[in-house]
Amino acid sequence: MMRLHKLYHRLTLLPFSPLSFPSNPSLLPLAPPLRLTLRRRTSPNFASMASSRFRNLAPLAAEDGAGSVTSSATAATSVDYDDESTTGGRYRVPPPEIRDIVDAPPVPALSFSPLRDKILFLKRRALPPLAEIARPEEKLAGIRIDGKCNTRSRMAFYTGIAIHQILADGTLGPEIEVHGFPDGAKINFVSWSPDGWHLSFSIRVNEEDSDSSKLTVWIADVKTGKARPLFQSPNVHLNAVFDNYVWVNNSTLLVCTIPSSRGAPPKKPLVPGGPKIQANEEKNIIQVRTFQDLLKDEYDEDLFDYYATSQLVLASLDGTKKEIGPPALYTSMDPSPDHKYILISSIHRPYSFIVPCGRFPKKVQLWSADGKLIRELCDLPLAENIPIAFNSVRKGMRSINWRADKPSTLYWVETQDGGDAKVEISPRDIIYTQPAEPLEGEQPTILHKLDLRYGGVSWCDDSLALVYESWYKTRKIRTWVVSPGSEDVAPRVLFDRSSEDVYSDPGSPMMRRTQAGTYIIARIKKESDEGRYIILNGVGATEKGNIPFLDLFDINTGIKERIWESDKEKYYETVVALMSDQVEGDLHLDKLKILTSKESKTENTQYYFVSWPDKNIVQITNFPHPYPQLASLQKEMIRYQRKDGVQLTATLYLPPDYNPSTDGPLPCLVWSYPGEFKSKDAAGQVRGSPNEFAGIGSTSALLWLARRFAILSGPTIPIIGEGDEEANDRYVEQLVASAEAAVEEVIRRGVADPMKIAVGGHSYGAFMTANLLAHAPHLFCCGIARSGAYNRTLTPFGFQNEDRTLWEATNTYVEMSPFMSANKIKKPILLIHGEEDNNSGTLTMQSDRFFNALKGHGALCRLVILPHESHGYTARESIMHVLWETDRWLHKYCVSNSFCAGEDHATGTVKEHVSKGTTNAESKVVATSGGGNKEASDLESEEFHSRPRSSL
Repeated sequence: MMRLHKLYHRLTLLPFSPLSFPSNPSLLPLAPPLRLTLRRRTSPNFASMASSRFRNLAPLAAEDGAGSVTSSATAATSVDYDDESTTGGRYRVPPPEIRDIVDAPPVPALSFSPLRDKILFLKRRALPPLAEIARPEEKLAGIRIDGKCNTRSRMAFYTGIAIHQILADGTLGPEIEVHGFPDGAKINFVSWSPDGWHLSFSIRVNEEDSDSSKLTVWIADVKTGKARPLFQSPNVHLNAVFDNYVWVNNSTLLVCTIPSSRGAPPKKPLVPGGPKIQANEEKNIIQVRTFQDLLKDEYDEDLFDYYATSQLVLASLDGTKKEIGPPALYTSMDPSPDHKYILISSIHRPYSFIVPCGRFPKKVQLWSADGKLIRELCDLPLAENIPIAFNSVRKGMRSINWRADKPSTLYWVETQDGGDAKVEISPRDIIYTQPAEPLEGEQPTILHKLDLRYGGVSWCDDSLALVYESWYKTRKIRTWVVSPGSEDVAPRVLFDRSSEDVYSDPGSPMMRRTQAGTYIIARIKKESDEGRYIILNGVGATEKGNIPFLDLFDINTGIKERIWESDKEKYYETVVALMSDQVEGDLHLDKLKILTSKESKTENTQYYFVSWPDKNIVQITNFPHPYPQLASLQKEMIRYQRKDGVQLTATLYLPPDYNPSTDGPLPCLVWSYPGEFKSKDAAGQVRGSPNEFAGIGSTSALLWLARRFAILSGPTIPIIGEGDEEANDRYVEQLVASAEAAVEEVIRRGVADPMKIAVGGHSYGAFMTANLLAHAPHLFCCGIARSGAYNRTLTPFGFQNEDRTLWEATNTYVEMSPFMSANKIKKPILLIHGEEDNNSGTLTMQSDRFFNALKGHGALCRLVILPHESHGYTARESIMHVLWETDRWLHKYCVSNSFCAGEDHATGTVKEHVSKGTTNAESKVVATSGGGNKEASDLESEEFHSRPRSSL
């Protein structure tokens, strides 16, 4: 089965939290654009899978009163941003040319049946209203829980399900609407039964009512579309805090339910029983990153138990049910391929106040399919002391899974270095296998020993499995060929390369579905010989951009034969999935059938079946353009060079009908995100394709094409540390050099006005933006920084890809922190942050403190705090206001450039430097102009200034 994960434009925030799905990976969410990750319930494949971009299926009616689509983007709407009330607290909306794109009706998601003979259309609604995001939530053990629904909070949903038969000619049969559930139901966790005859899904209705807001499990007959509740009693509700349900066989599901004996949630004592105490009297060395939403006291522990505890229930389609096992905090349920066993994982006390629940004590047990305990595989202790160095892991058994090619064989990995990546040892990891019920005295079998860190296994059969290992510090990645059934055949290295070297990526093996519902490496036969091959699905990175391919690969000789390749001139094509895997055994090349996508700079993605031997192509979709007003936008992948010789790339977007020779230079928005590299050569490699369709998300920088901006999207900002050099020790120097090269290039091309170039970014891109305004003020007229961290002393045990502590690299932490250079920032900067940011390190306090530092030095700055929003912004009101704030900022300080006009900068002009080288919640806005009052009352301490956060 397949799952496509939504990946909007690389500079874009997701418009809502990803939908939560069960382990069944058949779901293919389609939205502009998507990247495919083929997942098996056995183990993750370390190598990246083929990518593809799924877009429109059929436009749905907008629910938020979207305005009519603008027919042309040739002229930007004139907006008056001189209103003095802009510091008021009401929500605003951007100009119609931006609003209409964001408000465009969402497209359905797509899911193929196990036999590839049917497709689901999973309908979605527009952006959610703030009232939904503002629902109360409990922040416990690193996760956020909606207590009324007993699920993770802020969970998006589907509004309807339609079924289509795939006809013999590749076209779709008539729609069968799934029906029988209440109107207005919110649908989640859609999955196919193993035989494809039924669908399972959950619904919730009235979220204001404590009962109907909870999730119930429903079953639909695929042939008729008729749906009914799985449980006869309306009082059996789903507990979806961790896992939810899984098909054990064609007619039975294992469901996590809310225990029927559960009463009301525990009440917080009005008077605490004592102080909150943490101690380290044993002098243990425990270093952890800046985790958020952790447990704080015994009450939180009790509340976490209350919401996360499940009762497992075996439920059959005939209505019978059986409770199995005791109530516990079950986190995953994984049936064996032969459906005889279930791998059950759970967490238990003692809990921790300094790490999230993923590090709590973990128990893994093997149960029979009817719920009887067979044996306990492990009971791992609390893991507070995992070192912060990259590639450090938990001690004991980890990555416990079923072999995808066997009925009921387990495999797992155990570290030999105590989980500490700084320990030099060989081997570092050992992979073991063992039958579900070993004979008395039978010890686990060693499959392979690894000197790097384990990264996954792709199974095929007893003669072939691919094992992946990697090491972050060196960027080394290896693929091994092992023969699981032949101890006398020594493992050998198949690929040994740098993960940064995309040009050398040979591709990943295409996986096929088995009748047991697992995924294994597809074996291919040719009529002309007796050899057995696999297919490598590759991105095909080249100096001219990505050219995806399929190679028929002889794993014994290493000989390759290219059997398919993307168009190089106008289109970008990718292989989405194998579609001819319904029959067990080897697949014949002349009967191969694949699903491909095809797109261009101006044509949105369409989908095709390609069938061998003639490579007959059948188009199966004809999706409308998602934003016709930008259908003729101009896109070019450009290359240029940094002053130290490093090759850089970026994607330059220009508005429709723009001609630099007649229209002159435009205001320009540069939006990026730095990356770390170990080599200059790798940093200079081209990533992406010039022919990819421009997917525009709800907060994408590309929205400003509709406002007649030039957009320099994703200019590479490589921070390079070759050999033993740490990249961040020269962060500021390399950051500025990369930005200078990008600005010089757009000015050289005549598309950007040197005095009207703005810079922006989200998260680490916001950190980049603040640093550029501090250390390269000659390059940019203003900046936009969303959800960033600006003071690295507040993340003392590492951040991003830095795994040294503040005390080990004090100068680096201080020099990289724009907070420490707040006195140098003289250009206008807009700070935006979600009030409930849960991302590690990017506490809302980071923007609060940075704004106060800027204001204390008279900087022109503005701080916008979005109530109820997290690291990414979700509600329509919030997103529209972010776009309004951004457009206002760009209009005032980039298009009009009212700040720089008439200023005599000590650093000189940009040109000179370049030539030398409505609810009750309201957005909170604080603004100050340069030269404002920097004095504060003696009574206003830093703590007194701290804004109280509204409780969710």
